[in-house]
Amino acid sequence: MSDPTHIPWWQRLTYLRHGGRIDENWTELSPRPRDWEALYRRRWQHDRVVRSTHGVNCTGSCSWQVFIKDGLITWETQQTDYPSLGRDFPEYEPRGCPRGASFSWYTYSPIRVKHPYVRGELMAMWRAERAAGRDPVAAWASIVRHPERRETYIRARGKGGLVRATWEEVTELIAAATVHTIQTYGPDRVAGFSPIPAMSQVSYASGSRFLSLLGGTMLSFYDWYADWPPASPQIWGEQTDVPESADWYNAKYFIIWGTNLPMTRTPDAHFMVEARYNGTKVIGVSPDYAEYVKFADLWLPAKAGTDAALALAMTHVILKEFYVERETAYFTDYVRRYTDLPFLVTLKQHGDAWICDRLLNADDVGIHTDLPEWKPLIWDEERGGVALPNGTLGSRWDGSGRWNLKLEDETGVSLSPALTLRGTTQETALIDFPYFGGSTGEIIQRGIPVQRIQRPDGETLLVTTVFDLLLAQCGVHRDGLPGDYPTDYDDPRPYTPAWQESITGVKRELAIQVAREFADNADKTHGKSMIALGAGTNHWYHSDMIYRCIINLILLTGCEGVNGGGWAHYVGQEKVRPLEGWQMLSFGLDWTRPARQMQGTNFFYLVSDQFRYEDLETRSLSSPLRGRFHDVHPADMNALAARLGWLPSYPQFDHSSLDLVDEARERGARTDEEVVQDVVHRLRSNEVRFAAEAPDDPRNFPRVFFVWRSNLIGASGKGHEYFLTS
Repeated sequence: MSDPTHIPWWQRLTYLRHGGRIDENWTELSPRPRDWEALYRRRWQHDRVVRSTHGVNCTGSCSWQVFIKDGLITWETQQTDYPSLGRDFPEYEPRGCPRGASFSWYTYSPIRVKHPYVRGELMAMWRAERAAGRDPVAAWASIVRHPERRETYIRARGKGGLVRATWEEVTELIAAATVHTIQTYGPDRVAGFSPIPAMSQVSYASGSRFLSLLGGTMLSFYDWYADWPPASPQIWGEQTDVPESADWYNAKYFIIWGTNLPMTRTPDAHFMVEARYNGTKVIGVSPDYAEYVKFADLWLPAKAGTDAALALAMTHVILKEFYVERETAYFTDYVRRYTDLPFLVTLKQHGDAWICDRLLNADDVGIHTDLPEWKPLIWDEERGGVALPNGTLGSRWDGSGRWNLKLEDETGVSLSPALTLRGTTQETALIDFPYFGGSTGEIIQRGIPVQRIQRPDGETLLVTTVFDLLLAQCGVHRDGLPGDYPTDYDDPRPYTPAWQESITGVKRELAIQVAREFADNADKTHGKSMIALGAGTNHWYHSDMIYRCIINLILLTGCEGVNGGGWAHYVGQEKVRPLEGWQMLSFGLDWTRPARQMQGTNFFYLVSDQFRYEDLETRSLSSPLRGRFHDVHPADMNALAARLGWLPSYPQFDHSSLDLVDEARERGARTDEEVVQDVVHRLRSNEVRFAAEAPDDPRNFPRVFFVWRSNLIGASGKGHEYFLTS
């Protein structure tokens, strides 16, 4: 017998590939059988491979190879055929994370519910009614209209007792409850809630279309999660239109602010990590030593919820050093062209000082143009007076087709917008600014340059620029201006680096350093300074203001719209390509417009009686300069907003919408407009009231509530204790 060590390599390979089953001449190589390997091989056998992704709320949409055997998912691995980004860029792939890799196990979790279940007490009554031959709608009515029977199954909630039912039974029961509610109370007493469509556009759309076609109410989800940045549509009118995650690699100065990129953007975090090979400096702003802080060159440990103070102090530094002490050409050209800083604001007398009122518009000075009240004005340095720039809101809707950002007026003549009125006038005025960081009702007075504008009717208007107001608000002093301005960075008056240190805990030297470096890099690279921010700053009251304070930094430094610059929301990107068609399908817009939608926060606040336990003093939120809501309950604010049409609110009226239309028809209304006028008349006479004004009136209760793809009490409905008792 030959020595096994002298067997040629290719014979060894053959031996291994045959699992150890060899003839008698080779028994000396391995005396052990290898049949056990067949079990391992069968585990990884598959019939076919399909491309898929995971319906989760990271919106990453990573591409995966899913291996199928006998119609079941056996395992999955990352797909590796993404297009290349080129020689000078890291690749997208491999995309995926451990959470995605384990998704196939979740699919077949033993705790997943596979059959419908109904409260035992309700199921018994329903089956008895149906066995007695009652029509389904009549059967449901006999249960819910009987106080004792209704109380029986409601009191059983939360105590278990669910029994398995058939799909035929539950679909009939649900349909009967829905039809009875529409007939008795109106369609807007049927409501539904489901989380973000990104987890499954098809599943979300199926339920939302069903509710929309019924006339039911579809509740929002973002405002209840508090992870969507409302500042984005407030500023730009759109939702999180931010760069692809790959653009992080282009940034030369990168601040990660309240978003844990390695956790929330696991497949994309490498772009941030690899950017450091280019010399990119990374700053981490976080109250704790989070995962992303380990990648940072500098850590600013701001106390949780104090981010706005840090951002305001950084704004103070940027305005002082890059706008007042020296004019940065790139910055001033950018803000003149792309921001509202040059626009003129009218001022209103307030005691011995003035307060901001509204934008000066073409109608105020008698400029003849379409939609003049929607076209704000600037001070043109070349003309030495007011001018109407092209491309404002009115230009979008006046049909002229000249909605663009060229620095021209409507006749095509070039403009040079003045950022400040300083130098155009010797007149100044003290402006009152509310300050919410101190005692309630505190006011700061600071002087600014102003101009007087004559209206056609002879009235004189006092105006200033948004930029002048911003400098005064942020406490940036200029020679000759009166008021309560801080003297330097160490002055603790709002909104200096010293002021923020007492609030955030971040050393003033660090705030100054990061602001200075961020702006200096943006100046040298023409905007390649970036801030990634997200849910960490969003879960606070006035999160929109926190966001806007941070976004100010990238606007003042000319970074938005620049590759490698601007702001990057924590989800990286939310580009829903089929959005137009998806919205049409989801909300039944092919049948009726507008969609019947409502903020989930307001709905639950009223429906679950949370408003009765409100201890918020609205005086602390209302501006001391106006005081409109000093002593108004938040629920009253909600009702006011519903009455004025600011806020969709359902159920809408204390009457069924179907009855309102029928009654208007009976009184002679023939057209939709006549029906509307009839309802308006009844509202004015208090014959009809808004449901939000009396949420505990049984006529205003939601009667059927659909929840799918969501654990409302456990996750999506904050303050679940109110749900449990409602």
